[in-house]
Amino acid sequence: MFPNYVWDMQTQRKELFLTFDDGPIPEITDWTLDTLKKYNAKATFFCIGNNIEKHPEIFKRVISQGHSVGNHTQHHIKGWKTKTKAYLKDISTAEAVLKTLNVSSDLFRPPYGQIKPKQGKQLIDLGYRIIMWDVLSFDWQQDLDQERCLDNVISKSKPGSIIVFHDSVKASKNMMYTLPKVLDHFSNLGYEFKAIPA
Repeated sequence: MFPNYVWDMQTQRKELFLTFDDGPIPEITDWTLDTLKKYNAKATFFCIGNNIEKHPEIFKRVISQGHSVGNHTQHHIKGWKTKTKAYLKDISTAEAVLKTLNVSSDLFRPPYGQIKPKQGKQLIDLGYRIIMWDVLSFDWQQDLDQERCLDNVISKSKPGSIIVFHDSVKASKNMMYTLPKVLDHFSNLGYEFKAIPA
């Protein structure tokens, strides 16, 4: 399905690609950056334009610590429920926010993973790479046991996996439990954590 989208990174090396959706926000993004730094891990942050405008200093910290960033729309809208013209305009607004901070990125992740084929085609025509995933932590699910969240990542990750976490308040309980254990587990197995080049 959707072969023009990126579902994992082709590599034979012990490399994993952590991604964080929905930030930046003070409640959890700073903690995430501190945790990644302890393991010398790089990641990719798919940021909501509106959150960047509210918290530019946190966004600048993401950049200064060597992580890559991608567009996650301006208002976290659902592609399936939004007309293509309005969807592209919202993405363009977020791109303009990035540019005000002298940042450009060709990475895009659709909120909720929801995107119409027509929307995807037009974004690719505009030069975007649509980054999906092959491992979901399900950290945002409030009824999900923390150990299950951890197992979702540990059991399914392989070299080149793109793993989805969320630096959001909703996901923070599961993510704060799971992320350090994932970093520890795979570091001990000789893995590196890399950012998706933007």
